[in-house]
Amino acid sequence: MCSLEKRGRLFILKLTGDGEHRLNPTLLDSIRSTINKIRSDQSSSQSVLITTSDGKFFSNGYDLALAETNPSLSVLMDVKLRSLVADLISLPMPTIAAVTGHASAAGCILAMSHDYVLMRSDRGFLYMSELNIELKVPAWFMAVIRAKIGSPAARRDVMLTAAKVTAEKGVEMGIVDSAYGSAAETVEAAVRLGEEIVMRGGDGHVYGKMRETLFREVLVHTIGFDETGSSGVRNTGSKL
Repeated sequence: MCSLEKRGRLFILKLTGDGEHRLNPTLLDSIRSTINKIRSDQSSSQSVLITTSDGKFFSNGYDLALAETNPSLSVLMDVKLRSLVADLISLPMPTIAAVTGHASAAGCILAMSHDYVLMRSDRGFLYMSELNIELKVPAWFMAVIRAKIGSPAARRDVMLTAAKVTAEKGVEMGIVDSAYGSAAETVEAAVRLGEEIVMRGGDGHVYGKMRETLFREVLVHTIGFDETGSSGVRNTGSKL
């Protein structure tokens, strides 16, 4: 599941355990519950969220083995991840992903849904694996990719060649903000960055509203965010 540590004005959310952190309904509910707890904290609008993980995986994507037991769970996981991404976009604080292991498919989307992506260089890659495992990519995944990867060539390589992007390559492609030599160094760097952001000050509620506007296309695909800025959860029936 996940744990939460509050360190000053930093909230550190960690996916715990040495497994693959597959995004099944239980884990997604746990993460969303933790995000809601952070949102309700009185200091949230002056804080920063750092998301990281134990083990060699940040997240290896949806729980495909579980989905094979019940096809309706594919849709359920997609709906829950869409809601989680919308939660991150509307959260009244900056967000940092400290990627300390592999982030594949839906796990890659989760990492890129943060404002900053820091990544270890000695192990792990960002990998949109759907082409290789012959799964159609949901439209809202593509909205995240367009919002987070500026270069058309980089988008092509990530989505249409299923490139396994290392930390150094991710920096070159503009996907990763900075790379570090180990998991511990990556988390330490995320903490330093978070503290620098806190020192700058600013109103997290204003920040969150600006981010909602910046990533309007993503919100349209995730929660039906309309042109007036209102939203309503919708189920488009997207597959994995």
